[in-house]
Amino acid sequence: MKASRTVQKILSNYESDNPGVKGNLCRMLMEGRLGGTGKMVILPVDQGFEHGPARSFAPNPPAYDPHYHYQLAIDAGLNAYAAPLGMLEAGADTFAGQIPTILKLNSSNSLVPKVAGYDQAITGSVDDALRLGCAAVGFTVYPGSQHGLDMFEEISELREEAAAKGLPTVIWSYPRGEDLSKEGETAIDIGAYAAQIAALLGAHIIKIKLSSDHLEQGEAKKVYEKQKVDVATQAARVRHCMQAAFNGRRIVVFSGGAAKGQDAVYDDARAIRDGGGNGSIIGRNTFQRSREDALAMLGKLVEIYKGRD
Repeated sequence: MKASRTVQKILSNYESDNPGVKGNLCRMLMEGRLGGTGKMVILPVDQGFEHGPARSFAPNPPAYDPHYHYQLAIDAGLNAYAAPLGMLEAGADTFAGQIPTILKLNSSNSLVPKVAGYDQAITGSVDDALRLGCAAVGFTVYPGSQHGLDMFEEISELREEAAAKGLPTVIWSYPRGEDLSKEGETAIDIGAYAAQIAALLGAHIIKIKLSSDHLEQGEAKKVYEKQKVDVATQAARVRHCMQAAFNGRRIVVFSGGAAKGQDAVYDDARAIRDGGGNGSIIGRNTFQRSREDALAMLGKLVEIYKGRD
């Protein structure tokens, strides 16, 4: 597999990793319409687990079929498709080798009582990922949760196993916790902290949410104000999160979040691009639209990341 100079430079940041891990990172970075640019757009479809089938797929009923998402990612020229075990198994043979896949190793669901705290169950294995020909494994951690430290230990073990078997790890780092306000979950000091935690856990690719200019932690707020850290614009906040990800030495993609209007999706992508982020991992904002509209949106995102819009 060829690698562009941009991709070679990115891979050089992963100094301890074996050829298997780097080869799979290269495979994703060189895939699709953004191949070789250092930018990525990934389709994640774990919402059926997280939110339930109707909330996820009723707006666009063809999306109940796992094959729909494989084909959408392929036809849109995306870098990868991420999903839990059952979704990938349902199309693994039909679409073998046609799109890099990421096996999401843990999941939650909206039926769990709130008193249980924020946590996820391990629902797949590294060997499942190898069996399915995946290019990476994915895992969610909840910094701030009472279960957060246990999740850190779980991903540390899984990441070690995955790396030994040649698979990179994608960490969804989503701050949630009993002492975090709802506004605080997307505060810039918390978002940057989430990126740093994922990097320190050994993530090869970090997935975080876009941040607001809110500052949640009192002690952090003092530093941001004293050091005059620029968090005034979305692009500036992306730039700061990239600093937290080892000053851009780790690939960071940003979540598309809840369904929103097209213009908001495009504005987010421009801010990610202008702030030096590596791209988007966008699910509901695409697959809940008609296939035609989703392909048009994903095509526009590709053009934005190529700097053509």
